[in-house]
Amino acid sequence: MKFELCESNPSFEDYKSLHQTIGWNAKGLYTYDQLYQAICNSWFSVSIYDGTTLVGYGRIISDGIYQTFICDVMVHPDYQRKGIGSQVMEFLLAHCKQENIKWIQLFCAKGKQPFYQQLGFAERDPDASGMMLFYD
Repeated sequence: MKFELCESNPSFEDYKSLHQTIGWNAKGLYTYDQLYQAICNSWFSVSIYDGTTLVGYGRIISDGIYQTFICDVMVHPDYQRKGIGSQVMEFLLAHCKQENIKWIQLFCAKGKQPFYQQLGFAERDPDASGMMLFYD
């Protein structure tokens, strides 16, 4: 299969369709307008298409110097295990290298750690500092 990689965000409709297909935002915390605004505020993003169908997406939030966070890596279920996720990650990581970013963090869904470990990521040490706060 030949896919088209774009260094840009997809259209609102394409993003919403992929997001719904994957089943994210199950809690309905944010509207699709808010989610789309969030991805538009990203430092860098990549979209992968099969023809006119968005099949993969990922983005980076960063200050462009040292704080870098990869998030929202998603692959259409019909295209999983076909190398799309790896292409998304390789493209995101290549951009980090190009910009001389040395420390890359990410958050992944439960059970997806082995995928990211294959790319060189390691889980945080259980004793490592790090906290979070979630307003309900």
